[in-house]
Amino acid sequence: MTLKEPLPVAPGTADARAGQPHRATAWPEARAAAARAGASARAGRAPLGVPLGQALGQVLAEPLLALTDLPPFDTSAMDGWAVAGPGPWAVRAEDAVLAGQAPEAEAADGEAVRIATGARVPAGTTAVVRAEHARTEPAPADPARAGRAVLHALREVVPGQDIRPRGQECRTGDELLPAGTVVTPAVLGLAAAAGYDELPVPPRPRVEILVLGDELLTTGLPHDGLIRDALGPMLGPWLAALGADVLATRRIGDEAEELYAAVTGSAADLVLTTGGTAAGPVDHVHGVLDKAGATLLVDGVKVRPGHPMLLARLAPEPTRPEPTRAEPTRAESLPAESTPSAPTRAEPPHVRHLVGLPGNPLAAVSGLLTLAQPLLAALTGAAAAAPAPPRVPVRDEVPGHPYDTRLVPVVRRGGRAVPLRYNGPAMLRGIAAADGLAVVPPGGARPGQELDVLDLPWPAAEGAVPAQGACFT
Repeated sequence: MTLKEPLPVAPGTADARAGQPHRATAWPEARAAAARAGASARAGRAPLGVPLGQALGQVLAEPLLALTDLPPFDTSAMDGWAVAGPGPWAVRAEDAVLAGQAPEAEAADGEAVRIATGARVPAGTTAVVRAEHARTEPAPADPARAGRAVLHALREVVPGQDIRPRGQECRTGDELLPAGTVVTPAVLGLAAAAGYDELPVPPRPRVEILVLGDELLTTGLPHDGLIRDALGPMLGPWLAALGADVLATRRIGDEAEELYAAVTGSAADLVLTTGGTAAGPVDHVHGVLDKAGATLLVDGVKVRPGHPMLLARLAPEPTRPEPTRAEPTRAESLPAESTPSAPTRAEPPHVRHLVGLPGNPLAAVSGLLTLAQPLLAALTGAAAAAPAPPRVPVRDEVPGHPYDTRLVPVVRRGGRAVPLRYNGPAMLRGIAAADGLAVVPPGGARPGQELDVLDLPWPAAEGAVPAQGACFT
């Protein structure tokens, strides 16, 4: 037998999956299994140093520690006068101390010098008097102050006022933010202030998409039993929005050997397939995984649409020893026959996974959100920072499956989730108009019942409920 032939089905496996999907993994447990798989794979991945300008939206792989005191020296919090000792003060004739300049001399008791916001205060400064809280008068007849104007404070001067002392915000080595923090523009600003040129972030997971099926067209109108590929154009941008680096989207015919070569030859951290996960005559995914030595972690999920989805851990690549040299100069000076063998350091194996999505478009979206999204969130570290799905009351009654979870496209209007009509496994019209998928428990939901809503990784559209109307009228 070759892989071109229909693969045998052991009693109680694929046929059982097709006939009794309620024996599959419960939907919450499937998502948890995907998250654990991603976390396990991430454990062996060293963080990358990414320039600040490229880190936005990623998460910190390590705590952000201050590399300097903030502020790094005593600075003026206001434009005004740096004064030393009690007033009134003789105004130093030199120019003002500006930000980015070092004061020329220490301030002596009874002296004042103009200073700008953010400038380093001269040593000996007692306080900073705001410009609007002071006045100057010409030099007095006092010979000791001849030629020097006199500064008077219009309000009481408190020692230390309007001076930001060194280390007021943090000291070198303080933890500013924990690992797992999402890098926002404010985080970039804090990192720059704390002395960073780049940030440690998890490497972006590499994903390869394999779109399966002889019946798929890439251009033109459907004809003669052929249909357009809806998943190829959709999945790449969706996965990129989830933080993945999409290596390629490849189309594979209903040919088991071709699929086997694509799966085993992929360098991606995650291989995503569409279709071929059930028990039909050209559904080769299970057979290919078996031949490839993969371990099934999730084999069918109690969710509609999308129950024939799966998650597998692919056999690891062989460990690649990396030679190291303790004394390279000495070793290179020895004759070839007497050169000692170099010690080796084994790299951790490259842990790879495969998510098999159903071929129907909305069913594939269900699989993406059930298995691929939590796995990628764990790989990128975003899972630690992600909030729990919001709970939103549903506006209308939503019929449920007797024993499976349902994922139903919804729009949120007026604080309620409005189910959309086009929610069949092969339909995309509902999800295209939606801003989330409501998680409907077995048995359905009544009007006003709060449901978890899985957000989509793009901004929700505002406005009226689409013309397709509510899901059930």
